[in-house]
Amino acid sequence: MGSVKDLVVLKKPGKEPGVGRFIFSDRYSVFDYGEMPDRIDGKGRALCLISAHFFEKLEKEGISNHYIGVVEEGEVKKLKELEEPSNVMEIRLVRVIKPIRTNGYDYSPIKSENANFLLPLEVIYRNFLPEGSSIFKRLKKGLITPEQLGLKKMPEPGQKLEKPIIEASTKLESEDRYIDWSEAIKISGLSKEEFEELESITIRVDEIITGEVSKAGIVNEDGKLEFAFDEKRKLMVVDTVGTPDECRFDFNGMQISKEVLRCYYRQTEWYRKLEKFKGQMNWREKAGVPPELPEELKNAVSEMYMACCNEITGIKFFDVGRLGDVIRKLREQIA
Repeated sequence: MGSVKDLVVLKKPGKEPGVGRFIFSDRYSVFDYGEMPDRIDGKGRALCLISAHFFEKLEKEGISNHYIGVVEEGEVKKLKELEEPSNVMEIRLVRVIKPIRTNGYDYSPIKSENANFLLPLEVIYRNFLPEGSSIFKRLKKGLITPEQLGLKKMPEPGQKLEKPIIEASTKLESEDRYIDWSEAIKISGLSKEEFEELESITIRVDEIITGEVSKAGIVNEDGKLEFAFDEKRKLMVVDTVGTPDECRFDFNGMQISKEVLRCYYRQTEWYRKLEKFKGQMNWREKAGVPPELPEELKNAVSEMYMACCNEITGIKFFDVGRLGDVIRKLREQIA
């Protein structure tokens, strides 16, 4: 399915939902390179359990989603029923109807469908505008204006927003691109009422994630969501939700995500080659094979994911220290 998780189809979706299982791996990717040479022990299980935690929270709040449960020894369970951490999640499957590639993209196959399909969007919410946010690049290039974002003036890096910015990007094109909401509504076939509901759900999910992670001292700066229509054309949250792969989490000024791995690689000769050749034909081959991570850094990142899972879920799935202690150790590795 991708560089982070795989999909096993148990029952193919048609007009009715199918059934599948996400297998969360310990693989990771940075800089669009693809699969990197190392594995981060525990990462797959941690991401699976964090996402399960949030899906179960959404269920309690009456927010529809495709989560069925977490799989342990072939049995589907809820999070608190697990005896050991699992990296397998069972989900309801919808159809993925791809646009037709022409000079641009023809979304008529999606718009002609009524139910049980993935919306061709990623929905992004932003609570902060941290340094490195794509917002600043787009503002600098004049692709968007502060007014289009609901801001009165040009934002500054690190700015906390008075209310979240909700944006959309394409999901099923060869390269994701930010689009305005008029285009997002058009390619998805959303009605005005459905768009308003999607926006409302996004804000509510953002609030739930923000509230939950704040209990662990984590700040939810931004994140992405994916949506689908179920068999009755009811909006539901799909893919995974609330993990360090979907969200930009900050803990005491440090990001809890693979950003720490990007920081390491930016100091290497391999990264300098990558920046030089990226965009050219066969740029990955020209950049060469990435160096393996130092063992101490790899172990520290592994502990970061596992400690994050323990703190967010409130269940000690992994035998690691508190998140604050793990982050202090990690700072030393990437200083």
